[in-house]
Amino acid sequence: MRHLTAIAAGTLLGISALSGPAIAQGSNASLTIVREVDSDRYDPHRSTARAASEVIFMLADTLVSLDHDMATIRPGLATSWTTSPDGRTYTFKLRDDVTFCDGKKLTAQDVAYSIKRWIDPATRSPVRWRAGEVEDVVATDATTVEYRLKAPFSELLYQLTQSFAAIVDKANVEALGADFGVKGFNGTGPYCWGDWKPRNEFRLKKHAAYKWGPPIYENKGAAQIEEIVWKIVPEENTRLAAAMTGQSQVTQYVPYSGLAQIRANRALRLVESKEAFWTYFIGFKIDKESVGDPAVRRAMVMAVDQKAIADNLYFGEVEPAYSYISTEALDWNKALTPNLIKTNVAEANRILDAAGWTKGADGFRAKDGKKLSPIVYGFTGSTWQKLMEAVQGDLRKIGVDMRIQLFDATIAWGKLATQEFDMFGMSFPYISAGDALNLYFRSANAPTPNRMNWKDARTDELLSKGSAALTDTDRAAAYGEVLTQVHEAAVWLPLYHEPMKIAASARLAPFKAHNIYGCGLYKGLDLKFVR
Repeated sequence: MRHLTAIAAGTLLGISALSGPAIAQGSNASLTIVREVDSDRYDPHRSTARAASEVIFMLADTLVSLDHDMATIRPGLATSWTTSPDGRTYTFKLRDDVTFCDGKKLTAQDVAYSIKRWIDPATRSPVRWRAGEVEDVVATDATTVEYRLKAPFSELLYQLTQSFAAIVDKANVEALGADFGVKGFNGTGPYCWGDWKPRNEFRLKKHAAYKWGPPIYENKGAAQIEEIVWKIVPEENTRLAAAMTGQSQVTQYVPYSGLAQIRANRALRLVESKEAFWTYFIGFKIDKESVGDPAVRRAMVMAVDQKAIADNLYFGEVEPAYSYISTEALDWNKALTPNLIKTNVAEANRILDAAGWTKGADGFRAKDGKKLSPIVYGFTGSTWQKLMEAVQGDLRKIGVDMRIQLFDATIAWGKLATQEFDMFGMSFPYISAGDALNLYFRSANAPTPNRMNWKDARTDELLSKGSAALTDTDRAAAYGEVLTQVHEAAVWLPLYHEPMKIAASARLAPFKAHNIYGCGLYKGLDLKFVR
């Protein structure tokens, strides 16, 4: 217990910031959720951060929903749907009892508007490809939507469960303009926009009329917590102390060093799920001089010890990543096993020697008078700080002087859309191989989220082939070839696959963790205090 005492004493000032009015035992008046970073905005069509999705899933709804198994599509705003034989037209039948937070009734026109806004180039959505190659989205009557594609898109229903596909209110969007998702959001979700203080907290108020949640929840009515408070706490020991002292009632952002303490604490419950696909990696901007040499990238990938990172930084609670995606993801091609990445420092040094990168007196390599000293951008917070420093240490073993520059999340997304850096740290959720690979490796997705500037005609051809495939075998074959391409080109340095673990007060009723876009609480409809 001396370790916990030291943490609590050292972070007392941070914990005091979480304090609020006393809440009676069993009261469902307010629930505090602690997390590491904030988002720069809460516009579903323009936000790609998990921090944005966590809140958007509670503010808004989607046509369809995803079960806890991360594979089964369930109803959402649509009660049913049909697909044409050629896979190009989806017809959705909507509920007729859905209202926005301001009381206005939702219609098929709202759905059509939302999808069209998502794919409109003027919206500048970095993930508009997730909507498929849309020909048109038409409201054929008040409760029927026809979603017409130019080509089949096997991922469509999965993509329509994501926060990017949230249905928004046209009048609200137009009234707020550039401030939509910054100063307000009128959604149909179980919670309504309350008060956002960037980098501090976001308060959501219960949507009393709500009764159209996904069928995966036991609760079929309105949320049972009156107010949700999303609290930003960047420092990991402060988050741990907040959980251990009850100031945080739920958090999935607990340091791995504290999981044993949480498991041993009778006042807490650790809610876990293995149906999670969330991967951390460092990407290379392959057209930058420092890392443009494929030999340099291959050597850097080989130099990093993913198992040591998993064991030493994360106490064996994460899975070392030897591929860009989890081998358990949908449409993983089992034939790829021989191509998995392996740590080999001796071979990494040999590759750099052969490529003409020689070590100087300072131990770092140079070629043609230019030092091998790439700069990596990432996010502030304890997670990336420690992770970048571990990678930096491994790279020094082969003479690479990686320089680290971290930014607050409200700034980082803008910085990561520039061409200023050589490498970048990122983590991402996905459901399938196609979900992950289409996101990052399509040429059209450069400069973001394809921050590597990977532009390859064969890759684009294979991604399109996989997206349009109507069989599991054809999808896996196409995506497997893409993965082989980018592995061999050493476009990323994979680090680890993160499972879902949520620390929750034992006063809360049991609930299931959800893994959609890494947002463990999803709609939060089963959250309630029972003692």
